[in-house]
Amino acid sequence: MTERWDLERRTKTRDDKPFGPSFDLTAEETALRQLNALHDNDIPYADHGVEVMYRFAGFDPFKRSEYFGPFFDLGQFERFRRIFHHSTYRVLLSHTERRVLSSLYVNEHCFKQRVWISGARPGEEEVFEFTLIQRVGGNWDGYWLTDSLRHDGNGITGGIAY
Repeated sequence: MTERWDLERRTKTRDDKPFGPSFDLTAEETALRQLNALHDNDIPYADHGVEVMYRFAGFDPFKRSEYFGPFFDLGQFERFRRIFHHSTYRVLLSHTERRVLSSLYVNEHCFKQRVWISGARPGEEEVFEFTLIQRVGGNWDGYWLTDSLRHDGNGITGGIAY
């Protein structure tokens, strides 16, 4: 009986893996998929949306990154996850409403999008800027990855739990 339950659990986990970059996605679709994942952050399991963001992140896990603005070592998922659960970035988790304010192709391989987010808590709203880069060459050739996700405001209020 236990073996069957373990097999079902492993199969379900394997089937429910978060999706990541795909060659077929446009820059707009890449940003939308990430926002949808954050909207349903805890479905099918806790922090699934943050895990999707991590899969789309275009930083080198062995170097410090300016993904959120300041230089951080984001190579470990837990460090990346902590930033989403603290300060202004937590508004993205299970947000209730969003509106694209502007979209711009800076060049053929760089796309920026500003998004207004209304959070799940009363009065919680922020603006964020996604910067997506299309990789040229290598294993990720043609894939859109998120180069940065920045809070578009007066800096990070309350600091970052890092």
